[in-house]
Amino acid sequence: MARMGKSLGLAVGVALTLGQVMAADPLRVASKVDTEGALLGNMLIALLEDAGYPVENKLQLGPTNIVRTALLEGEIDLYPEYTGNGAFFSNTTDDKAWKDAEAGYRKVRDWDREKNGIVWLEPAPANNTWAIAVKQSLAEKNDLSSMADFSQWVNDGGGVKLAASAEFVESQAALPSFQEAYGFTLSQDQLLVLSGGNTAATIRAAAEGTSGTNAAMVYGTDGAIKPAGLKVMEDTQGVQMVYEPTVAMREQVLEANPQLPELFEPVLASLDRETLQELNSKIQVDGLPAKQVARDYLEANGFLD
Repeated sequence: MARMGKSLGLAVGVALTLGQVMAADPLRVASKVDTEGALLGNMLIALLEDAGYPVENKLQLGPTNIVRTALLEGEIDLYPEYTGNGAFFSNTTDDKAWKDAEAGYRKVRDWDREKNGIVWLEPAPANNTWAIAVKQSLAEKNDLSSMADFSQWVNDGGGVKLAASAEFVESQAALPSFQEAYGFTLSQDQLLVLSGGNTAATIRAAAEGTSGTNAAMVYGTDGAIKPAGLKVMEDTQGVQMVYEPTVAMREQVLEANPQLPELFEPVLASLDRETLQELNSKIQVDGLPAKQVARDYLEANGFLD
């Protein structure tokens, strides 16, 4: 076998230090069919391409069950996922760990790697779970920032009317659990129940005061919350399961590309709730492409070379 020349050996060494630049197969990156999935998926692709990885774009692949199945069956390599969904994947929804950010992450991280060979990276400090938001002007006038404040205001005769889905109103895990934990009750006259579960509709109703509404069922990182002039009430008792966004990938992918956590986790660490609300708003409200919003954020914060 002929000896490798010095210049060729150096070139190969450089390529290997860059990760999998020489890899024949691209990394297949997917996401779910929602705004935040598109945002986060485009961030992953931009980071990979900037680092020299070949990438196959499979964003907006489908709902959770479709994307999760594709990962388990090796049809994709990685995608953005939420820690709270581990409760449903592992069929342990009654475990209190899911209502604690760190405990829930550890539980799904350990269970999924052992059971399925799936790796979960350190998640972002943003909780995209069910919440109640009230009009900002109302929050300021009544000093409302948490569900405890909201409960006291309601019990003191505060004129609240909540726009929500039937699921949120009826599911024991949603409004009833908030009412039980914080000690308040909303009557039927204080509810506007909208068909479907679209938070865009509940946010719009509260913003426009439809049928007297001034509060809305939301998800914590909804992009329309801030532009609609609403403020999320903090769930200080951890009533809802925590849904922190992260990256789930096949173990074989991490073994072949050990630099991926170093590439992704600093970006995830920068994505708190307010940041994701703002970025989602640029897509949902301003109408900008998710790819542009993702790249602009990464460039502005020094994550791309």
